[in-house]
Amino acid sequence: MPVSSAVRDRCKTLLGDHEEISYVFPALSVGPRGAADFLIVVTGRSISVLATKMLQRDRPVAIYAIFPRHTRLGPILQAPGPVIELGSLAFEFDEEYAAVVAAADAEIFAPETLPPDPLPDL
Repeated sequence: MPVSSAVRDRCKTLLGDHEEISYVFPALSVGPRGAADFLIVVTGRSISVLATKMLQRDRPVAIYAIFPRHTRLGPILQAPGPVIELGSLAFEFDEEYAAVVAAADAEIFAPETLPPDPLPDL
């Protein structure tokens, strides 16, 4: 299920109005430091990892890390659920967001594989 427009608006407020959001998905950090909830936000210029409030994974409160847009999100690893690595960070996410990860990577690394925009005039 896509994140709500309210979540996207909260992310946009935190990132600033100059950033146009392409993709957003919730993720859980995995690793030796414990687990925490984040939102991964892909814009035209960057991939941002936003920390969320404890027990409210739809409320971003701070920018935790920023990567250049040409950072590859995949490959998606299985351990036991889908996991991606960004820098030294590993994030587990729900299977339903695997298509979001694939689309974000395809947009930069293989744009010829994306289907044409069905509503180009919007």
